[in-house]
Amino acid sequence: MRKFRFIFLLFIASIFVAFVAQDDKLKQVIDNFNKFHTSHTQEKIYLHTDKPYYATGDQIWFKAYVVDAQTMRPSALSKIMYVDLINQKNQVKKTLRLPLTAGFGWGNIELADSLKEGNYRLRAYTNWMRNFDEAFFYNQTFKVGDIRSSQVITQTNYEFSKADGKELVVAKINFKNVDGFPYVNREVNYTVELDGRQTEKGKTNTDDKGNAIINITNNKPEIIKSGTLSTALKISEGTIVNKSIPIISTSNQIDVQFFPEGGDMITNVRSRVAFKAVGSDGLGKTINGYIQDNTGKKVANISTRHAGMGYFSIYPEANLTYEAVVTFTDGSEKKFPLPAVKPEGIILSALERGKDSLLLRVQTNDVYSSAHLGKNFTVLAQSSGNIVYTAAAKLSKNGFATYLSKAQFPTGIIQLTLFNDQMQPLSERLIFNSNSKDFLNIEVKPDKEAYTKRGKVNIAVTAKTAENNPMVSSLSMSVIDEGKVPVKPEEEHTILSELLLKSDLKGYIENPNYYFHEVDDKKKADLDVLLMTQGWRRFNWQNLITNTLSSLNFKPEKTLSIAGTVTNNKKPVVNGNVTVFSSSGGTFIIQAKTDEAGKFEIDSLLFPDSTKFVVQARTIKDKKFVEIVMDEFGKHPVQTPFAKSELSANINSSMAAYIKNSKSQYEELLKNGLITRSIMLDEISVVEKREKLQNSSNLNGGGNADRVITAEELQNAPNLEFALQGKVAGMMIQNGEIYFMRNMGGPPAQIILDGIFVEADFLNTIAPQDVESVEIMKPGALTSIYGTRGGSGVIVINTKRGGGNYTSTNTYTPGLIAYQPIGFTAMKQFYVPAYDKAETKKDMADFRSTIYWNPTVITDTTGNAKVNYFNADGTGTYRIVVEGLDIYGRLGRKVIRYKVN
Repeated sequence: MRKFRFIFLLFIASIFVAFVAQDDKLKQVIDNFNKFHTSHTQEKIYLHTDKPYYATGDQIWFKAYVVDAQTMRPSALSKIMYVDLINQKNQVKKTLRLPLTAGFGWGNIELADSLKEGNYRLRAYTNWMRNFDEAFFYNQTFKVGDIRSSQVITQTNYEFSKADGKELVVAKINFKNVDGFPYVNREVNYTVELDGRQTEKGKTNTDDKGNAIINITNNKPEIIKSGTLSTALKISEGTIVNKSIPIISTSNQIDVQFFPEGGDMITNVRSRVAFKAVGSDGLGKTINGYIQDNTGKKVANISTRHAGMGYFSIYPEANLTYEAVVTFTDGSEKKFPLPAVKPEGIILSALERGKDSLLLRVQTNDVYSSAHLGKNFTVLAQSSGNIVYTAAAKLSKNGFATYLSKAQFPTGIIQLTLFNDQMQPLSERLIFNSNSKDFLNIEVKPDKEAYTKRGKVNIAVTAKTAENNPMVSSLSMSVIDEGKVPVKPEEEHTILSELLLKSDLKGYIENPNYYFHEVDDKKKADLDVLLMTQGWRRFNWQNLITNTLSSLNFKPEKTLSIAGTVTNNKKPVVNGNVTVFSSSGGTFIIQAKTDEAGKFEIDSLLFPDSTKFVVQARTIKDKKFVEIVMDEFGKHPVQTPFAKSELSANINSSMAAYIKNSKSQYEELLKNGLITRSIMLDEISVVEKREKLQNSSNLNGGGNADRVITAEELQNAPNLEFALQGKVAGMMIQNGEIYFMRNMGGPPAQIILDGIFVEADFLNTIAPQDVESVEIMKPGALTSIYGTRGGSGVIVINTKRGGGNYTSTNTYTPGLIAYQPIGFTAMKQFYVPAYDKAETKKDMADFRSTIYWNPTVITDTTGNAKVNYFNADGTGTYRIVVEGLDIYGRLGRKVIRYKVN
């Protein structure tokens, strides 16, 4: 074995600062780096939710932590954030716009009773974050079980094979009831969709164990990779339960990828090579095997450590190629080529040496060193936009190295980059560092070791630094009944795994909290292998070197605002008059002027969600023939689909106990009048009912009119006047205004657009294709609710609504549009019964699974906070989670449990 001579260089800051001053190229790179991260300050978001999964009808309670990516302190940049609920079809089902106070916000999302069982995700971001890669938005995938169909529990397993270039899938679905009894000899109708297209449909029956076998064929495996299996189980005559089951993959093929440390395998340079074995479902797979050269000589053994990942050491020799001979768990074997060995080059590696030090090593071979001997090479380390270490040395024959104290690095991912004398990046390595001074020590102390059902719990919370100094901190607390909500700690989303790891790494990380739960030497090593295999970029070095900064199109939002552009024949209207008014919650009128680009903005507003506005624009000469286009603040399209590895094919079987409890809880609340359900269906139903009209602003209730005209009747009409003519006896339209015979000679009928009273001649300014429904009410009983304004009849026009609770109608005639931006979402209070008060209902069963939720646990200057609440009727183990950070960006998390007898 060839021995390497290393020059160990230890640099101290004062010496290096003097060196840097003489190196203009390095100084320029550092200046550009600092300039970029000053102008492109980035934010990170974490949502602490009360539970890891939910049922239809539930509330998702969450607290948002928005931090500056460089300092980890609460962000002072954005004052508004967005939270989206996204379904498995990548449709935004709900959007919340929330105010931020010192980087913190909280709220809740109500999961409608009509929501379908399946995989969902929460996406959170600020308007400022839209300037950067969507991969760094906060995303959390979770399961939602359906309490309406909880009588049917499914468990699906897939088997895979190939024949004649086709992928064959056998789906075995077990149907049973919530008590575990199988549905025997029941009819099952099914359809198969691959890549969004129906490929198969059929009918089968369950066997004596409740199993149904469905055969699926993928004729285009080179294009199609996944799909959906929809089943309809006939329990009894007239009673059918529908299930939608993801086909996460149509094969069990495993791919193995190799990642040489530092980027390359180089002749005569011993290095480590990480690898990752990933199945077609996106999850890591266990493999074993060995590395051999093209002569058949074995040079290394390979075996996965965690989540399909591992590493081996290799000394590549000239003129040889290498391959991995891999054995899978089923005993099959396959060969995979390793990356080509380069005849010359230089690589950067990092090795942990004990708990406190790191060996940073630069290695090269004779061919490369002979051409670059004596030239300066620089190692630069940065963390979250901060340069935390720089060192330079002249290249010796075989490279150079240095021992570094890990105490000098902050907590988080550190990017190490090797540059040549022209400051071109040559090699990179990511490491993770944990520094105790960056953590907040949280203590959670109940006043008793064990409690009774409905007993009062008093909790003392303390937050201190590693040096035992008390800190003012913003924390959140959730308490759950673990018997009803079993939790796997490695699968949780935590403030540590999200802000320190996932928020800085692109690509899917399997169970990121595994690396932060009960950390030991193995998990530290596993995390290091993850960083050798995972792709990662928040910026591009080449762009920094050339000072090519990306454009910033989105501003950090400080207040709610209304903005847009006014044009006339596609030319900007300069110094035009814009009036915005609303009658929602009282009359609101405000005016603005357009600038030289025809743009206007009215900021410093405060309005709740669902507020409706009318925007009127005129030229400087008060002409109304202009067009208005409103800015869509915060509305971000869904560009990143669900990762296959995040999907679960067995929703309700994995949370059967929780679904059963949730159903009991909601029935108890409904029985006692504490909640109402306007959409809740029977436990089992064939067809889900829908409201007759969507988004109606009719004060009598949607559909309560003399005549309702739907979108289907309007689709071929050139204008609304044409569409409405002759539809109602006694109604006439003259010069674009509507009159009724019983009130001829009086004023025209009142037109109401999405709840806004508009002028009578507004009718033909509305494009029929934008209308969801028109409700026509003659003068009389139905219009009395509108007072004198309804005396001549009322025409309620309801426009179509886009996704994400956002409506902007910009196709209306010149000078006037209806506009409904996303306002602030009203925050609800988490309900906790007070069993020590007489007015609390004590005869009602308490099925709560989330016992307590508090997003505003604030420790005082002594580092202390106190909370109290009452237990539910569930006995067993209750789990308390407290997370948060202090004003200096120290993160903390504490989990404890107590017994309820």
